[in-house]
Amino acid sequence: MDHSPMLSDPDPRGYSVLIASSEAHPLVKTGGLGDVAASLPMALRELGHDARLILPAYPSAKKLVRELKPLMELRMPGIVGNVQLHGGLLPDRDLPVYLVDAPAYFSREGNPYTDVSGRDWGDNPERFLLFSRVIAHVAMGLPPLNWRPHVLHCNDWQTGLAPTLISEHHERPATVFTIHNLAYQGLFDRATFERLHLPASLWSVSGLEFHQRMSFIKGGIVFSDRVNTVSPRYADEVRTQRFGCGLDGLLRQLGGRFRGILNGIDYKVWNPADDPALPQTYDAERVHLKAENKLELQTLFGLPRDEHAFVLGHVGRLVEQKGVDLIIDILPRLVMAGRVQLVMQGAGDRALEQALQEAAAAHPERVSVHVGYDEVRAHLVEAGCDAFLMPSRFEPCGLNQMYSLRYGTVPIVHNTGGLADTVVDASDAALAAGTANGFLFNDPNADGLWYAVETALRMHREQPRQWRALMLTGMRKDLSWQASARHYLDFYAEAIAAREHFPQAAMA
Repeated sequence: MDHSPMLSDPDPRGYSVLIASSEAHPLVKTGGLGDVAASLPMALRELGHDARLILPAYPSAKKLVRELKPLMELRMPGIVGNVQLHGGLLPDRDLPVYLVDAPAYFSREGNPYTDVSGRDWGDNPERFLLFSRVIAHVAMGLPPLNWRPHVLHCNDWQTGLAPTLISEHHERPATVFTIHNLAYQGLFDRATFERLHLPASLWSVSGLEFHQRMSFIKGGIVFSDRVNTVSPRYADEVRTQRFGCGLDGLLRQLGGRFRGILNGIDYKVWNPADDPALPQTYDAERVHLKAENKLELQTLFGLPRDEHAFVLGHVGRLVEQKGVDLIIDILPRLVMAGRVQLVMQGAGDRALEQALQEAAAAHPERVSVHVGYDEVRAHLVEAGCDAFLMPSRFEPCGLNQMYSLRYGTVPIVHNTGGLADTVVDASDAALAAGTANGFLFNDPNADGLWYAVETALRMHREQPRQWRALMLTGMRKDLSWQASARHYLDFYAEAIAAREHFPQAAMA
């Protein structure tokens, strides 16, 4: 690594920030992390800061990055084949992007973490250790780049070893680590730790060892100056045994180094007033035009065109965490409710996919399911539905409920995590105050979900003026990344102030 002197304290007018992520839209995306990794650096740049993005050079990323060119070759012992660093720009934005090009590790079919059959790549530990090593090199300053960040901002377990690798370098940048979902920790056995040839001292309770296994995410938590999750409520939840996935004690020890910062959404991508995916654009002043999108959605999903039907939607991973099984459980009641339709898009657990497809075949005029992910179709679901179902058992932040609010599609959500931070229940008090924008339920079971759906359906049918008020309140809520980015800038300032202290000192 380059050990030239650390950059001087950042000019108050701007930080330089390296944001490391295993995915970023539109280069590659499997979930909300992909949206966040592209949107946050753009928001920071719009606020006057030099934010740049680094991710692996997947085939799709190499194809889509604009003005891509090789910058340098990295010689790394123990690595199969060559490792090159490429640079370019995001396809639709002037956001600098670095791609870690190691074909033996990243040039393969499937998504970033699994093969085409859905199984984890067997060499994921090697793949993301390599990624973390390159992140660490770039963060410490590579002469050909003539750039070094004030802050290294890592995201989720795939980047968790990067703060670990630079933690003892006095010249290092400040480090921030964001947990997007604590349930995914990058856990591997002791043999894997030995195979990776990491320093033996890291196999300890104060290092990467976690119940006799190696934890990538623990590296990011222990060795970063500041740690956050993606909503204030989720930050509270993960410090409890119920949601902490075994790391709640560690997170409680962090004290003021740990907090929740709510994600935003990209208003350039998610804006019903100029969304190219919609047959009919609209805004809060022309919300009646939203109805045209419902008819188009019904056509796309093969359902009867009926502007008076109550259309529910869901987009997301088809897994139990997202409460998809609860949606399946209430289907008989939905079908019996009359003039109710359900459209769903997503992929995940094969049994849940099959159950939904069977329900759609049994009730072709009420239920339609698209297994897979299509961005245009996702936008039309948000615009064309009356209400959006998000019965997640836990939800670190959630983006779809925010897209729904933006599009005047009333969210029906479980009272947890970021869902609780963004959706205000349609209680009598909130309705009277004009703050209500959706429906929350407390018990993550079919009866809890059905109670909320039934309440929403009743209001939609019997109190159209109140329903319209919910829509408009949601559409006018500030969910922009600019608001979130300002919170991150404060967080970066704290991390920079703390960087002179060895991160483990707070853990002693």
